[in-house]
Amino acid sequence: MTNRVLVLNGPNLNMLGTREPEIYGSDSIADVERLVRDRAATHGLEVDFLQSNHEGDLIDALHRGRSENIGCVINPAGLTHTSVALHDAIKASELDVVEVHISNPHTREAFRHHSFVSPVAKAVIAGAGVSGYAFGVDIIAARHAARPAAESTTVQES
Repeated sequence: MTNRVLVLNGPNLNMLGTREPEIYGSDSIADVERLVRDRAATHGLEVDFLQSNHEGDLIDALHRGRSENIGCVINPAGLTHTSVALHDAIKASELDVVEVHISNPHTREAFRHHSFVSPVAKAVIAGAGVSGYAFGVDIIAARHAARPAAESTTVQES
């Protein structure tokens, strides 16, 4: 039985805390990881993290996640607006996915208003700051707890 949540962060999120703090705040990626680990622990869950500036790394993690994780919280960053491949990988993973954005993309430039991820996400959290990651874990935990016992104790075969 798996009790692991996958948390994926896309391009430039390694720069959290220093890149445009007026938009993204002063929390670092390490702060986000601490927040998520703490929230996951309250649900009896563990977390696998990956931040990558490379689309293929995120896609590979989703493929592995199909058999290793109960769900995924993803901040696809700039790939939100460009990546059909990420959309397809999320669908193929069959994971419950929560899309998270630190800022609210709908209040920003017009090109940020469209998401290729949202149509395949179970939930979207935008504009809640880094707290959105913790809310995403809560959603994954609730969805996992609501599954029938037989389904929630078996890892999907890949």
